Amino acid sequence: MEKPKVFLYNVTVGIDKDIETEWVDWVKTMYIPAVKETGFFTHTKLYRIVTHDDEHSVSYSLQFFSESIENVVQYLDQHKTTIIEAHRLRFKDKHVIFNTLLEEIV
Repeated sequence: MEKPKVFLYNVTVGIDKDIETEWVDWVKTMYIPAVKETGFFTHTKLYRIVTHDDEHSVSYSLQFFSESIENVVQYLDQHKTTIIEAHRLRFKDKHVIFNTLLEEIV
């Protein structure tokens, strides 16, 4: 029997160190629960990236796992102006974001 595919929507965030604690708390209490509530993802993970520290910022990987690419596309279409925009507005000049969509092959 073939294993079901998993799609990973990864959001890499570089956040200014002066608001790191605030950002982590907000992501854990507001952002991740709001994304989970949409029902498009099966589970989430949050990692601190240890290879890209500099004196002014730290990077994190927010990982959202889905059973279909359509779920990811629908999430982005439906929540661009709510969940995603709330993050952008709250941390507007204190972060950079890089998004990737990955498909599990093994």
